[in-house]
Amino acid sequence: MQEEASGEGRRRRAGGRGGDRSRRSTGPSYLNLVNDRPRTELLSADQLEAIHNASLTVLEEIGMDIMLPEAREIMKAHGAQVTEGSERVRFDRGLIMDMIATVPKEFTLHARNPQRHVKMGGNNLVFAQIASAPFVSDMDGGRRTGNQADYRNLVKLAQCYDIIHTTGGYPVEPVDIHASVRHLDCLSDMVKLTDKPFHAYSLGKQRNEDALEIARIGRGISWEQMEREPSLFTIINSSSPLRLDGPMLQGIIEMSSRNQVVILTPFTLAGAMAPVTIAGAVVQQNAEALCGIAFTQMVRRGAPAVYGGFTSNVDMKTGAPAFGTPEYMKAVIAGGQLARRYGFPYRTSNTNAANTLDAQAAYESVFSLWGVVEGGGNFIMHSAGWTEGGLTASYEKFILDVDLLQMVAEFLKPLDVSDDALGLDAIRDVGPGGHYFGTAHTLSRYETAFYSPILSDWRNNETWVEAGSPTTFQHANRVWKEKLAAYEQPALDPAIEEELDAFVARRKAEGGVPTDF
Repeated sequence: MQEEASGEGRRRRAGGRGGDRSRRSTGPSYLNLVNDRPRTELLSADQLEAIHNASLTVLEEIGMDIMLPEAREIMKAHGAQVTEGSERVRFDRGLIMDMIATVPKEFTLHARNPQRHVKMGGNNLVFAQIASAPFVSDMDGGRRTGNQADYRNLVKLAQCYDIIHTTGGYPVEPVDIHASVRHLDCLSDMVKLTDKPFHAYSLGKQRNEDALEIARIGRGISWEQMEREPSLFTIINSSSPLRLDGPMLQGIIEMSSRNQVVILTPFTLAGAMAPVTIAGAVVQQNAEALCGIAFTQMVRRGAPAVYGGFTSNVDMKTGAPAFGTPEYMKAVIAGGQLARRYGFPYRTSNTNAANTLDAQAAYESVFSLWGVVEGGGNFIMHSAGWTEGGLTASYEKFILDVDLLQMVAEFLKPLDVSDDALGLDAIRDVGPGGHYFGTAHTLSRYETAFYSPILSDWRNNETWVEAGSPTTFQHANRVWKEKLAAYEQPALDPAIEEELDAFVARRKAEGGVPTDF
């Protein structure tokens, strides 16, 4: 009997695989995820305070280079020590702590579709698509320079899955659109092709202003309502070590002054732009983040801000960034402890350094996501599609990541231990030596009892070989094409679309944003 169950029984259940099952239904909704799991505490209370105090010492004694005169003036007016004739600014620890005290612990980022609003902070978990890759790849076309067609396809794919809560920026940079007007076309597409919240790059005052207006038009609201309801976010990266450049500082001024969301994220690679020890790199990350977040509150008290962590290590043989490593996980978890100490929403990322869809891509992403969950990440950038250390947006990796993200969401669902779920009646009915396939308890639940993976292939070896021995790469290639073919553009009020098109046309006629090329 045991041999029959493992042999013939396996052959009888030879049909189907994750991708095929996923076509039978739309599946559960993954909006408004919550992570109620206890957080991993990598650092003791004393160790956490040691990093906190060391970070404040960095800001007091070494300071930051603040590369925008207007920003230095604002900081000086709030009590920072500006070294005349240089860009160096130092901050008393009391000033930093006073400023950051008014950052909202939780807030809502608004979409044009109210069902797509996302809650930031607390136990909320938000996944954003890959952003800013210069290259794009798929199994058929290989690796290529970013372009508008691929940009639009990836945005459409993000719209297709509820587990992707926001677009995180341009999933791939469409370099076939001139830089002077690229933001106009791309952000207009964000409004039209998705109904989710979106991001604006802080690359100068005019681009910020154009993005703010596009976000306002897309929601069909007044400026007053937009200031009450944050509707746009920007990622502000410090130029590690210990610098904030002009466009980033200008972005904080433009966004925070209008009560929009600033996510301050140092890019601290241990051994390269930060100390080689993870503790030292986290000290520098924390100092840079606290400086930027304090500045948001100097611009406007109570403006929404998010603490970003992006500390990882490098390959000390080549200098190449490494991701999804044990060191990355430690930094993510330590960053989460720091964010919670200050009461900040916390941004981190789903990363890997693989060059293709292989075992490395999967295990480095799984380790990243493990750190995200255990560390209490709230807003997860680059959640789907990231390969090659962020240089390439991969269609197939996007599908793999969607599968992983949905598994995370399923894992975070509370376990049902109701009387019905305990199944005592079914256990009584079956008794010793029976099976549960035909019980009422099973038949009423079998379609939704377990998560159906998009890509896992559970056929036995014989059936799999007969089907041509398809790989996960091939499955993912098929799935993204099917999903893209089934894409439906979300409804948009014709009056809003007309106003949006008119604004973009006017700004293009004005030349967009001047460039030197």
